[in-house]
Amino acid sequence: MRRVTYSMGVSLDGYIVGPDGRFDWSEPDEEVFRFFIEELRATDVHLMGRNLYETMVYWETADQDPSADDTSLEWAALWKALPKVVFSTTLSVVQGHTRLLSGGLVEEVERLRAEPGEGDIAIGGAALAAEAAEAGLIDEYRAMVSPVLVGGGIPFFPRRERRVDLELVETRTFGSRAVYLRYRNAR
Repeated sequence: MRRVTYSMGVSLDGYIVGPDGRFDWSEPDEEVFRFFIEELRATDVHLMGRNLYETMVYWETADQDPSADDTSLEWAALWKALPKVVFSTTLSVVQGHTRLLSGGLVEEVERLRAEPGEGDIAIGGAALAAEAAEAGLIDEYRAMVSPVLVGGGIPFFPRRERRVDLELVETRTFGSRAVYLRYRNAR
């Protein structure tokens, strides 16, 4: 069965977006970006909420940006080809290789898990990840921790009164001082 993963950049104090709505502190350097490219290669489908979709839609046309470097172009090509599902009740249209759903996260994950494939089912965005975590759908949590304290904002981990035991699977420290942590749900 395919794994469901939740992967995001996060500040050391646990936020994916700071109180000012910015996340420029998590912008990857070349080494981290290449790591993200390899993670994307292992993904069969990406599920996201509206906010993350609106951030990532840039990559649907990034290949037309004359200032895009080779690494950005490689990411853009992979992202464009990747099937994506956006969960939103406010969007009416999406771009690229993307489907729009207004609900049914559990049913969609069950449907995707039943399909043949070996790549991950990635979930991005705090709100959708919180819903997936509440339903017990997340098999792995992956955090790229940036060495910064932002003091508030949107938390990486959902604030639920539910304990989830995790098993450390992998750590990696990058030259930029970012630290990658991968945990498996120990259920």
